[in-house]
Amino acid sequence: MKIVRTQSINAIPSTAAPVFPAVGPAKPRAVRKGPGGADTAFLGILMLETRFPRPPGDIGHPDSFPVPTRRRIVGGATAGKVVRAAAGLATSGLLGDFIVAARGLENDGALALTTSCGFLVLFQRELQDAVRVPMVTSSLVLLPALLEQDRQVGVLTISAASLGPEHLAAAGVPGNRTGDVIIEGMDPGGEFVSAILGDRPQMDAARAGSEAVAAAQSLKRRAPRLRTLVLECTNLPPFAAQIEQATGLRTLSLLQCETLLRPFARNP
Repeated sequence: MKIVRTQSINAIPSTAAPVFPAVGPAKPRAVRKGPGGADTAFLGILMLETRFPRPPGDIGHPDSFPVPTRRRIVGGATAGKVVRAAAGLATSGLLGDFIVAARGLENDGALALTTSCGFLVLFQRELQDAVRVPMVTSSLVLLPALLEQDRQVGVLTISAASLGPEHLAAAGVPGNRTGDVIIEGMDPGGEFVSAILGDRPQMDAARAGSEAVAAAQSLKRRAPRLRTLVLECTNLPPFAAQIEQATGLRTLSLLQCETLLRPFARNP
């Protein structure tokens, strides 16, 4: 299936190995037929307007999900406009554009919908109300179920300064459990944040991976009994294997979201 407007990978060469570690093998899934009767059903992804690299595991890479995908870029929705505190995103004027894009993908045959930025969880209710298919705006939506299993759950985010209680509430985290969500941010002055929020066409993958591991290790020191780490940023899954190997934590992202993948399983 053709992927709509995906960016190519353009990482700075590095002697460190491996860079942009590949995600694990996808589980084979039978795909339901689309509205026209052909195998055209797909997972629709609402993309920010960006130019930074999209390595395997990143939500913008065509092979990151084990199901067909199609992407629609929401013009003007840059990372700088979306990765903000709740008040800033609420006044951005972007909600209507995301609703139009979501309905367009649904009309084209999407069986489920998601987005390329975890901060869009603030639009979860409005976007789900606007479409008939499942909509999961952010991996943060995984938190309520995880908190039913674990005393604490970690979150690794691109911006700890911007991710607030409003985002957790929009994800469905009960007010009396917000303190059990342990948040760690990536280094604000590091390679990863500079490349993503600065929308650079290149990224030093080895440095970015080391920063992700360091942030996860810092989180583990703060919460030694932590078992699970949710990757808020959809650009962090390329480093999930490195994080797991260094910390022993289980990492979760939208790539493992059953709500998004379930519609593609053939009914028995």
